Amino acid sequence: MTIKDVHTATGKSLADVLHDFKIETISFVTSRLDLFEAEMRQKAENWKSALPKIMIGAALLFTAWLLVTGAIVATVAMLLPNNPWAYAISFAAVGIFYAIVGAILAVVGRNAFSKEGLKPEKTVHVLRDDRVWIESQATRLRA
Repeated sequence: MTIKDVHTATGKSLADVLHDFKIETISFVTSRLDLFEAEMRQKAENWKSALPKIMIGAALLFTAWLLVTGAIVATVAMLLPNNPWAYAISFAAVGIFYAIVGAILAVVGRNAFSKEGLKPEKTVHVLRDDRVWIESQATRLRA
C-alpha cells in the first residue's frame, strides 16, 4: 500500500491532500510576504520623500536658532549693566533654559515617534487573524 492508495473521507488520496496543503501553504506565505514587502516599501517611500525636506528645514531652523540665541544673550546682558560677567551670566541663563526646553521636547518627540514606529502594523494584524483562523481550524479538526 502506497501513499496514493490512502484516501480521505472526501475521496482524495493522501498524496493529493498533501499536495494541496503544500500549494496553499506556499500561497499563504507568499501573500503575507507580499503584504509585508508592500507595506515596508510604502514606509520607505514616505521617508525618502520627507527626508530632504526635514534636512533643509533643520538647517534653516539651526541658523535661526543661532541668530535668536545671540539676540537673547545680548538682551539679557543689557539687563545687567556695568557687570563684567554680564555675557557669561547671559550665556549660562540661556543655556540652562535651552537645556530644560530641549529635554521636554526630546521626551515628547520620542513618545510621538514611538507611536508610529517601523513595525508593519497591517502585516502583523493579518498574521494575528491568520493565527486565530488556524487555531480554530485545528480545534475543528481535532473534534
